[in-house]
Amino acid sequence: AQAMEMSDLAASRSAREEVELMAERINLSQQDEISMMQDWLADRGLDAPAADAYRAPGFELMPGMLSPEEFEELEQASGSEFDSLYLQGMIAHHEGALEMVENLLDQFGSAQDPVLYAFTSDVTSDQTSEIERMTALLSSFSTDPRVGLAAGFRDAGQAALNMRLLAALPKPPGFFDPANPAGLPQSRLDELETLDPDSDEDAEEQADGQEEALENVVATGEPETPADEADEEEGDGEPRPSFLRFSNTDLLFSGDMLIAGNYHGFNIYDISNQTAPELMSSVVCPGGQGDVSRAGDFLIMSVEETRGRLDCGLEGVAEPVSDVRMKGIRVFDISNPRMPAQVAAVQTCRGSHTHTVVSEEGDNIYVYVSGTSRVRDDEELAGCSDDSPFENPETALYRIEVVEIPKASPQDARIVNRPFVFADAETGVLAGLWRGGDHGPDTQRSRETNQCHDITTYPELGLAAGACSGNGILLDISDPANPERLDEVIDPGFSYWHSATFNNDGSKVIFTDEWGGGGRPRCRVQDPMTWGANAFYDIVDGELQFRSHYKLPAPQTETENCVAHNGSLVPVPGRDIFVQAWYQGGISVIDFTDSADPVEIAFFDRGPIDEEELVTGGYWSAYWYGGYVYGTEIVRGLDVFALEPSDYLTQNEIDAASLKETDQVVNAQTQQQVVWPAVPVVARAYADQLLRSDDVTASRAQALNAALDQAEESLTANNSNRAASRQLDELAESFSDQAVGERGVTRRRLLALADTLEGIAEDLR
Repeated sequence: AQAMEMSDLAASRSAREEVELMAERINLSQQDEISMMQDWLADRGLDAPAADAYRAPGFELMPGMLSPEEFEELEQASGSEFDSLYLQGMIAHHEGALEMVENLLDQFGSAQDPVLYAFTSDVTSDQTSEIERMTALLSSFSTDPRVGLAAGFRDAGQAALNMRLLAALPKPPGFFDPANPAGLPQSRLDELETLDPDSDEDAEEQADGQEEALENVVATGEPETPADEADEEEGDGEPRPSFLRFSNTDLLFSGDMLIAGNYHGFNIYDISNQTAPELMSSVVCPGGQGDVSRAGDFLIMSVEETRGRLDCGLEGVAEPVSDVRMKGIRVFDISNPRMPAQVAAVQTCRGSHTHTVVSEEGDNIYVYVSGTSRVRDDEELAGCSDDSPFENPETALYRIEVVEIPKASPQDARIVNRPFVFADAETGVLAGLWRGGDHGPDTQRSRETNQCHDITTYPELGLAAGACSGNGILLDISDPANPERLDEVIDPGFSYWHSATFNNDGSKVIFTDEWGGGGRPRCRVQDPMTWGANAFYDIVDGELQFRSHYKLPAPQTETENCVAHNGSLVPVPGRDIFVQAWYQGGISVIDFTDSADPVEIAFFDRGPIDEEELVTGGYWSAYWYGGYVYGTEIVRGLDVFALEPSDYLTQNEIDAASLKETDQVVNAQTQQQVVWPAVPVVARAYADQLLRSDDVTASRAQALNAALDQAEESLTANNSNRAASRQLDELAESFSDQAVGERGVTRRRLLALADTLEGIAEDLR
């Protein structure tokens, strides 16, 4: 009945004929459904509730129903606002009906009533179709160019704002199924083959040379099965075994080298030409997750799947308990990046979903390992237990592992601590944080906090931020082997705390929520904008204080997995900017200088991989390095982007962010503080920001740029210039004086500009 009351409002409030027609159809279908249910109850001598029974005090709302406050908001709305609220509410209503059908059919004997079963089948079919129509209609309200992009594996539609795609590299041979490079379900492949027998030509083209190229893939354990033998073994034409998984995952950078992780191993690229990466070597070593980090000459890789083998073999591990299984972290020597060699393997009870390098000081490397898979049998690895901590204080749950890797003898790598970072500080109870479940009406069901998905460290500040299933936590890591929790937060809209990123001065943290695990469509037009989103926190006196949420603003389709995922800072001096992957939602660049009001300033997106089936794909990670954005596409490969100047970001700001150190190592989860050199482009970046915010006049900015032009000319020629030096000192003093009367970000920019000008002046003397 509530659906009919909602639809009755459309005639006088809607701004669109399509919405009015939709409301009329829903009214008619609701009347039919109500009539059928009333007849069914009457035939059995049962009373039907009144149509407005839901308005009675104490009535418990059924799934999908609007609360009284939400219904009042709908009544007060008109025009486009009404249309959006109506469709959002009606989609939720229909999804609630589908949930009720599922609950009904779970009751013993309900499906044996032919009338009832036919009715529930009709409801499921009709309301699913209506959800699809309403979703499409609601999405059409958006003018965002990311909406409605054509699907395709290699030929999907594209949309971009202030970003330009420079290179799109397909996966190298050995890291995709040549018979199914897009990773489509077998049923979809069969359907496409029926519709178009030539539809797999692209796949065949990409697979050309696969067998020959496999000869160049580095093997780290037992030799791979030769391609011709594999063909004989699979001569029945059935799909490959499920343990062959080829998802691209995380990235790291080291000087002129990029390393891309994969569930199947990793690939090393030469990026001396940053816009045209060239493959140097590939290591086939299955086991997922493929999270990668570099420390010195060592590459560290996470392994969490039961198919992982110590010898990197492809055959997997069939036995429930085996001494050849590998779950934990692998260590490779990559001093010769063209011939990596595995030198150590550290076994852990829950494997390694992710890991983070904490410290490389002294003789040892310290790594935090976050395991999220099931606990291994203690017959396979002694000491492993999934018991409740109330029953067994030695449980493998509620911990992280601290691994020590001796630089001189990496084969001696070992676990040196397994701290309980979720313990209650007052009672000592090990399960001291979120116990799992929802937070009340209209909230998420958050996972129990017995693991961390990811930990980001900031060694220079002695801090780490942990995204730990049901909580976000802040850690003191001044003693890397013994981290201590400083603070913890919850969010009623977060399903699974996934990752964390500090801003450059360590005064803010971005936490992400991986609602749906990364494989579900969670950016649809009807999905809440605070679920599957980013949460921005300021760190004040060692405590996390919430400021705002941000979610990708462009609605995505049912066939696009989309949720907040991995990103990194774009180091523009004077601003906090974050580039982030959203799986098939694409890449979004966000300015969070004002943590209470984050703003999107650039994006890139492709259409879905397939128009009919949801394929887990899109961007796993998007990171800034040396002036470019690199993104790992789970299915498609590796992309390189440039940011373009706009009203949101000037060329000077981009150039200042592009300054990089020689032989710099960048592991995104091990943050390093950026200190910008005293050079003209950095001063120009600060000046552009002050001009944009009307904190300097155009004439003053022009005078500053003229002085910087003169300074730059002298510096380029390696000449001293005392006159230019004095002029910059005078300008620096004037900006310092102005800063006295300012506060917040304006004050910080003025002081930073003054310091930069003084540094340039010193170089000119």
